[in-house]
Amino acid sequence: MASVLVTGGAGYIGSHTCVALMEAGWEIAVLDSLENSSSAAVDAVAEITGHRPRLEVADCRDEAALEKLITEMRPDAVLHFAGLKSVPDSVADPLRYYRHNLESTAVLMEVMQRGGIRRMVFSSSATVYGPPDELPVSEAATTRPVNPYGWTKLLIEQMIADVVRSDPRWSASLLRYFNPVGAHPSGLIGEDPEGVPGNLMPYLLQVAVGRRDALPLYGTDYPTPDGTAVRDYIHVMDLAEGHLAALQALESSAGQVHTYNLGTGRGASVLEVIAAMREATGHPLPYEELGRRPGDVPELWADPAKARSELGWSATRSLAEMCRDGWAWQSKNPQGYS
Repeated sequence: MASVLVTGGAGYIGSHTCVALMEAGWEIAVLDSLENSSSAAVDAVAEITGHRPRLEVADCRDEAALEKLITEMRPDAVLHFAGLKSVPDSVADPLRYYRHNLESTAVLMEVMQRGGIRRMVFSSSATVYGPPDELPVSEAATTRPVNPYGWTKLLIEQMIADVVRSDPRWSASLLRYFNPVGAHPSGLIGEDPEGVPGNLMPYLLQVAVGRRDALPLYGTDYPTPDGTAVRDYIHVMDLAEGHLAALQALESSAGQVHTYNLGTGRGASVLEVIAAMREATGHPLPYEELGRRPGDVPELWADPAKARSELGWSATRSLAEMCRDGWAWQSKNPQGYS
C-alpha cells in the first residue's frame, strides 16, 4: 500500500483529502499543530473511512518531529496543506505569515530531501493571480498577489520549483484553488472557521443556525448580472479528488513541476449562493447591503482545462450539492467541532 504524509491534515481541505486518499487505498499519516484545526476532524475521518490515520501533533517547523515521523513512516509522497491562511490576518501581521509559511515549507522540504522523499503536492491558491486581466483565469495568467498571504503562496511555489530544478529526482504539483465550499455529505467533517467567518458560505451557514444575525453583503453595484460579486465555488470533495489525481500523476513526473487550477470554470454571484442556500436550509438568511470591500474584484473564475486534460479531473458537484452538504455539516455541528 502506498503511503502519504498529509501536513495540515486536520484542517478543512486536508481532512476531506484524507478521506479521498484513504478511500482510494492510500495509507496516511497526519501532521498538524491543531492551532487552527481540531483532532475531532481526524476522529471523523476515522468514522467515515473505518480506519484511523496516525496523528502527530506538531508544528511543521518542528524539524525533529518531522524527521522522526518521516523516518518511521517512509512515505511515498507529501501533501502539504499546513500554513496560516487568513488574508486579513496576513495584512495585519505580515511578518508572522512570511516567517511561518515559508519556514514551514523550507523545513519540510529539507527533511524530505534527507529522507529521500521527493514527491510533493502543494496547497496553493488563486490569490496568487490578483486582479484578472481576462476571464476565465488560466495557469498562464500574470501572478500579482495583493496581500501577504497570496505572496507567501507564490513564493512557496517558486521555492518548490527551484528545488525541483536543482534535483531532477523531485516532482511537484502546485494546486491553485478558487473558492472551496461545502462538506463531506455525511456531515461529519466540514469547515469550522475561527472567529467571524471571512468567506461567504460559512457565514451564511452560521446565519442559518442562529450564530449570526445577518450576512454582510459587500457590494451590490458591480458590473455583473445582479450587481453582486461572482466567484468560482468548488465543492471541497471535488477539490480533495483533485489532490488525489495530482498525486497519482506524480509517479510519472520526475524532474517536473506542474501547476493546476482547481475550479469549476463557472461563476456564481453572491445572490445566487444566498438563493441556493435558502433552498438547502429552509431558512430566510437575511443580509445587510454594504459598500464594496477594498481589493474585491467583480468577477473571478477558473479555466480548469489543464487539469481536465492532464489529470483527467474535473469538478462534478453542483452549487445545490455544495449548499446541501455544507448544511449537513453545520446543522449537525452548530458550534463546529467544539
